[in-house]
Amino acid sequence: MAIQAKRAKGKSVESEGTKTAKAKAANAKAAKAKAAKAKPAKAKAAKAKAAKPKPVKAKPVKVKRTGAAELDQMSTLEIASLMNREDARVLRAVQQVLPEIARAIDVVAGRLERGGRLIYVGSGTSGRIGALEAAECPPTFGIDPETIQAMLAGGEAALARSSEGCEDSADLGKDDMAKRRPGKKDVVVGISASGRTAYTVGALRAARTQGAATIALVSCKGSELARACALAIEAEVGAEVLAGSTRLKAGTAQKMICNMLTTGAMARLGYVYGDQMVHLQMSNAKLFKRGVAMVQRIAGVEREAAMTALEWAGWHVPLALLLLCSKVSRNEAAQRLKRAGGNLRRALDDA
Repeated sequence: MAIQAKRAKGKSVESEGTKTAKAKAANAKAAKAKAAKAKPAKAKAAKAKAAKPKPVKAKPVKVKRTGAAELDQMSTLEIASLMNREDARVLRAVQQVLPEIARAIDVVAGRLERGGRLIYVGSGTSGRIGALEAAECPPTFGIDPETIQAMLAGGEAALARSSEGCEDSADLGKDDMAKRRPGKKDVVVGISASGRTAYTVGALRAARTQGAATIALVSCKGSELARACALAIEAEVGAEVLAGSTRLKAGTAQKMICNMLTTGAMARLGYVYGDQMVHLQMSNAKLFKRGVAMVQRIAGVEREAAMTALEWAGWHVPLALLLLCSKVSRNEAAQRLKRAGGNLRRALDDA
């Protein structure tokens, strides 16, 4: 009986061990299945994490500075000194493009000699600079106001009040230029600091299609306006003291170059004698006094003789000088001056 009890107990222990082993096996299988199920999910999450773009740190944009970043905190002397230093850059920039300026002067002189016109085109500051140059030429050189003209986006009203919205229309520039009826005798100078002003680009393209000579006056390299013209003057003056305000260095360069274009062309055509503007119009007290002094100096006569000659010449300085220097009649002097195309030096050599 004791033996039977011992056998029953052994069988019971064996049964419990088997159950425990089976339970462990079942648990291991379940864990394995769970792990297998979780693996794709983890892989998917890892893949999604990898696909998520990493935040990009913004790199600071490098901007060329003039040293004016603290302009509003400078003293007045510091502001003036800074602007003066920056303006010195304009001289160097213009010096770099003197060969192009010389070629442009020859083009302008050649077209004017054939009876053509010089037409400045621009908007905003650039347009006003062109208008200023055109307005000053008749009293300085005694030429017809039609000879040197200006075309400004927004028309004459834009001279006194800004009309910058007009500069965005290439079609408006094209239409305004069409009204001027440019031709093969004319030369058109487009002025734009950026070289991408739509109004000016449109006007210059229209002028070129009609055979007019075209010149771009810009402050940067490779601009749209430069590509639209036969000749480009690209005076790179650098960043402005007041960012984007091209009425400063760019405007100064534009005025300097326009001075060279008109004065150079007038000198080539004989509208000056030496350094004297002999074709000036004696239209006010200052110019009257200057004209009399000019005749005295060039002809080497006293004021009374100069006044008499000017009166005989209808207050025309070149004609008065021919009367005094060539000792010919008024009619003969007038004929010589006409044959010389108004060139006093040439008329004197013909004496």
